[in-house]
Amino acid sequence: MTDKFTEIAQFDLPYRRKATIRLVEFEGGMKMVRLVLREGTRITQIDLDADSATQLSRTLADTAARL
Repeated sequence: MTDKFTEIAQFDLPYRRKATIRLVEFEGGMKMVRLVLREGTRITQIDLDADSATQLSRTLADTAARL
């Protein structure tokens, strides 16, 4: 069995970068949020548990409000 994922959102970022958010369900049933960052040919994937995803989203929203 392979991991199942659902694409939640895609973002075109400055300097031709892209970000994708996916909900990933692993073989054992664990679910995580996957943040995929693309910069040219470089791809970085970060899997976040619910608490980490919540903290990251709050920090991003609070920081963006200060821009």
